[in-house]
Amino acid sequence: MNIVIPFAHGIVGKRDIPIPDYVFGWAAGVVLILSFVGLAVLWPKPILQPEPAKRLCFFPSLLVDIVCGVIGVALFVIVVYAGFAGVQVGTANLEPTFVYVTFWVGLAFASLLFGNVFGPFNPWRAIARAVAWVGKTVSRGALPEPIAYPRWLGRWPAAVGILCFAWLELVYSNKDDPSTLSVLALAYAAIQLVGMSIYGIDTWTERGDAFAVYFGLFARVSVFERRDDEDALYIRAPLSALFKLDIVPGTVALLCVMIGSTSFDGFSNGVLWNDLAPDLQKFFVNDLGASLNTGLELAFTVGLLFMIAFVFGVYRIGVAGMRLYDPEKPWLVLARRFVISLVPISLAYVIAHYFSLLAYQGQAMASLASDPLGTGSDLFGTASVGINYGVVSASGIWYVQVAALVIGHVAGLMVAHERAVSDYPDSRIAVRSQLWMLGVMVVFTSLGLWILSAAGQA
Repeated sequence: MNIVIPFAHGIVGKRDIPIPDYVFGWAAGVVLILSFVGLAVLWPKPILQPEPAKRLCFFPSLLVDIVCGVIGVALFVIVVYAGFAGVQVGTANLEPTFVYVTFWVGLAFASLLFGNVFGPFNPWRAIARAVAWVGKTVSRGALPEPIAYPRWLGRWPAAVGILCFAWLELVYSNKDDPSTLSVLALAYAAIQLVGMSIYGIDTWTERGDAFAVYFGLFARVSVFERRDDEDALYIRAPLSALFKLDIVPGTVALLCVMIGSTSFDGFSNGVLWNDLAPDLQKFFVNDLGASLNTGLELAFTVGLLFMIAFVFGVYRIGVAGMRLYDPEKPWLVLARRFVISLVPISLAYVIAHYFSLLAYQGQAMASLASDPLGTGSDLFGTASVGINYGVVSASGIWYVQVAALVIGHVAGLMVAHERAVSDYPDSRIAVRSQLWMLGVMVVFTSLGLWILSAAGQA
């Protein structure tokens, strides 16, 4: 059985690329500048607002939610059980690969391709809805109304949740311990059920459930949308659903955490971090008395927080530049209005950094599904299936990564431009204000390419 470490970082370095690295950087910058010019000339008024959508087919929302909810709960139970009952070896137990590859990475890709996939499969949402239905049936009346969700709380619970998961994935030394993951999964589910019982199922799912919010943002980039009130599946213009997002407190922090954590995942594979991390570890060990393991975790925690702060700082400068053309609007108002432009960038970072992980380690699910506990079973006859590393070459992965970064940042420019031409009556002011966002996109593109290139040389 050929399985690699399931929690390993997703970047696979490029090899044998006949074109120098700097050519990709210059080409990406030229593409962004040309895209900006094209938007200024060809996009003088809003196009994506109101959302252009067309009914595609009938979609039995209730039936889909019931079937998918049962599947989601069953998968959750199986994965948690495997973590407790299976062998406590990350490479042989189903849970680590399922959590870090199938769930965390696979659902991000699926959200782009098919829309809000996680919604109907969300296990804690399915459990909460089932409990609510039973309670209403037994009581033969309406259940008590949930408490009003505080406006100030916004998406801060989701931002904290994604930060905690990023810390677990990128910092915690026992991240691949199956029983630990099971305990954390149950704790997270319990928190979600409590949140739903207090503030309402739909409200908490849209604000406080970190994974539902995370995958839901990516789903807004997709062309597919289900409308439960009409029992219909719609096809819409890509990116258009972003403009219907309710921009509440915590949204800017959430996007900065999403981009910053993915950036650190790649950065931590590079030569620069490998030179810095030992010195940080020595500081925590020698000067503060931490153990070697704790010192390393603290060093990685500093790196993670620094990268998130760096992303916030770049975005802060871009928004400050836009204020030169709209000084009466507070910085925070502009930051929230234009933060949706960071969603396609975050998705681009995920695709670029984790494509190789999904392409290679995703294949391990075939063997792990047959032997989820690592005890030698072969339920589906696939326990001996190995990983085919020839499914895509390292060079092919590099081209996918570059394409994802460029397309994602061009999409970010499009979203920012659409917002600007709808907010500013004077198209000249709209274009000038977006010069700063162009700078933000160039910085993020350069950062992404540098991280990928540095990781490939480590």
